[in-house]
Amino acid sequence: MNLEIAEWAKCLLCGHFVTLIIGIVALNFVANRLKSGTAFLFVCINALITGYLAVQALVNGNFEVQLWGGQFIGMVPFRVDGLSAWFILIVNFASITGCMYGIGYLKPYNSTNKVINFHWSLFMIFQASMTWVCMIQNSMAFLIVWEIMSVSSMLLVIFEHTNVKVLKAGMNYLVQMHISVVLLTIAFLWVYYKTGSFDFNSISAFFSTNVNIGLFLVFFVGFGFKAGFIGLHTWLPHAHPAAPSHVSGVMSGVIVKMGIYGIFRIITFLKSDFVVIGEILISVSVLTGLVGIMKASVNKDFKRMLAYCTIENIGIIGLGMGIGLIGLGTHQVYFAFLGFAGALLHILNHSLFKSLLFFSSGSVYQQTHTRDMEKLGGLIKNMPHTAGIFLIGSIAIAGIPPFNGFISEFLIYSGLLNGLNFHSNAIITLLILSIASLSLIGGISILTFTKTFGTIFLGTPRTSLHNTPREVPFKMRFPLYLTILAMLSIAFVPGFFIRMATLVLKGAFPALTLINVNTFKYVEILQNISLYSFVFLIIVMLVFLLRKISVKNREIAESSTWGCGYVAPTPKIQYTGKSFSKPFAKLFSFVLLEKKEYSELSNEEIFPKDKKYNSFYTDFFEEKIINPITYYLINFINLFKFIQNGKVQTYIIYGIIFILFLIIGTVFQMLT
Repeated sequence: MNLEIAEWAKCLLCGHFVTLIIGIVALNFVANRLKSGTAFLFVCINALITGYLAVQALVNGNFEVQLWGGQFIGMVPFRVDGLSAWFILIVNFASITGCMYGIGYLKPYNSTNKVINFHWSLFMIFQASMTWVCMIQNSMAFLIVWEIMSVSSMLLVIFEHTNVKVLKAGMNYLVQMHISVVLLTIAFLWVYYKTGSFDFNSISAFFSTNVNIGLFLVFFVGFGFKAGFIGLHTWLPHAHPAAPSHVSGVMSGVIVKMGIYGIFRIITFLKSDFVVIGEILISVSVLTGLVGIMKASVNKDFKRMLAYCTIENIGIIGLGMGIGLIGLGTHQVYFAFLGFAGALLHILNHSLFKSLLFFSSGSVYQQTHTRDMEKLGGLIKNMPHTAGIFLIGSIAIAGIPPFNGFISEFLIYSGLLNGLNFHSNAIITLLILSIASLSLIGGISILTFTKTFGTIFLGTPRTSLHNTPREVPFKMRFPLYLTILAMLSIAFVPGFFIRMATLVLKGAFPALTLINVNTFKYVEILQNISLYSFVFLIIVMLVFLLRKISVKNREIAESSTWGCGYVAPTPKIQYTGKSFSKPFAKLFSFVLLEKKEYSELSNEEIFPKDKKYNSFYTDFFEEKIINPITYYLINFINLFKFIQNGKVQTYIIYGIIFILFLIIGTVFQMLT
């Protein structure tokens, strides 16, 4: 540990806390038109401070700072290692681009000074709390900042608090996050009971002397709520669409990664049961990825669709972590490296292309005031830049070269294929099923985004909108261009990012110190693929440039395409998003539950009136598990409504009974 850096870090952390307070106070004294810019300034300052600490940890090694946390908690260790640094840098980049995009996104809202103050104050707290989660390694202090992160993000979600659906989504999110906190508290208290310490190092001591799998599963479920693993995911499709798009982008890009960070951190403390835990994690992750992308493929709300895609990508990240665990358990260091490196890179990649997709979809929503893709169409003519940005994000999330999603998925695929030479039939079977599932996930992802892009941006408008959509201002597109630049840097210079991931993994897992990334064959393969992809892009650009030059001075005539003899086209004859994915939905109808709302024709209805038909898909876990549990729980609680009946006399009797219990208890205490 570098003591000189630790002293500097202590000053910087104190400066970080002071800057946060100054930023929140400053919002109350600047003009309304300057509030968003002021918030952006302080978000950048705090990102620079914590980002500097992260870079120091990556370059010069781990360091620790002790800050006083109060009489009960005592001294709180702020430890910044490679794993913390990786997540801090991701959080800060997403927060900066999200805040920059939010300046333009919130401009049309006629909000009061207090609402804007509150919103941007929460955003700064939200950013800071996520970086604290990555640094603090005292369980009690960790739970406090975890709660700050959850509450601040919930309040950001309910920005449009006058909408009942938005409030319901926010409360649903908050309830599930509190279940997460309960489970994490149980896990930390279990460790404290056995070791007598709240320090994270005591988790490692616990695993050294006890069975690992039990405590890990409690931690996994607790952190899994935040990450959105299958069965714990039902808050995402409600919270992400309800939040403003700049908040949705940051939540999907990084807040779910805080759950992944927690799981990754616990994995670094494990001492045994690697293979069993890895098999469990792979199984859960494969189901998460499959169910997530299946649900995404049939959703017509494009922000809800992106929320389900987040669940799918959490499954891919979990798959990489499971591969890494099996590699550690079987002492296959390259197998472990491929899994963990693929997971780390996919965490970074997903934060980029998912925030890009949420921001561009936010631009569509701002201009059309609808999230229903079935009401849209032909937006590429009015919003060409946004359409191009959404297309780039769609290609990247589908894992297609030359974009960054391919890099991380290639490493995970390589890990799965590398494991087929194991001598365990059970592991080989699991890996083969994982390869098939990951391939299916990729195929469904292409279907999903082909449907989404085609329905929203291609064809002709399906309905008449209240106003004509137009391209959003450059200041809203600029952070999206920065995100694309970051994505391309990963795609074309993968070796640098794999080397950074290697530094993180060598610090987290001593068994991986044998990895020499400079001779790692997969880096060379990826660099060659990136080079060929770059050459291909250059050729395509040259072809378009030559075409533009050749037709520059020619007169261009435009006319309608041949209509097969039908000269009265209507938007109704276009493919809808549902018709595109309907065959797939029918194939997997046992998971994709469809509900229909329409009235049948009666026998007496000789001249039927106009009929309306509506169909939608429900979440399997929400419909079959969570809703029934909620129903019976509410009915059980309602049995005790008589206690609060509104009668003053009854409440006085309650007080008298309570006093009598105290007197009786005191008498018994004196007698004994």
